[in-house]
Amino acid sequence: MGRALGRILVGSIVVGAVAIAGLYGWQRYAADDDDSGLISGNGRIEATEIDVAARIGGRIDEILVNEGDFVDSGDVLARMQVDSLRAQLDEARAAKAQAASSVDTAIAQVAMRESDIAAAATN
Repeated sequence: MGRALGRILVGSIVVGAVAIAGLYGWQRYAADDDDSGLISGNGRIEATEIDVAARIGGRIDEILVNEGDFVDSGDVLARMQVDSLRAQLDEARAAKAQAASSVDTAIAQVAMRESDIAAAATN
């Protein structure tokens, strides 16, 4: 299902891009008084399929566009489930906090040993 959904999303993106490019061209040439180079007619545009991939594999949580929707560059098309990624982030933050605590403990032990050495030297 994921690959078919990806194909649908990519097809929608391509169709949207072609439609936007066509609209831009039409507006640009419609402003000119010289229409001798334009041809009009009706037709159907079919897009080629392009695979879309994410940086990290996962499951799609929510699809924000429908087939045939117009999209712009940078638009969010879908949201992925990030529960496991959040858990990994929390785990990494806990490990960082534990490492910082270990550093503080080591610094305190060094200070205590230096104090013991200084006390032993004065006796």
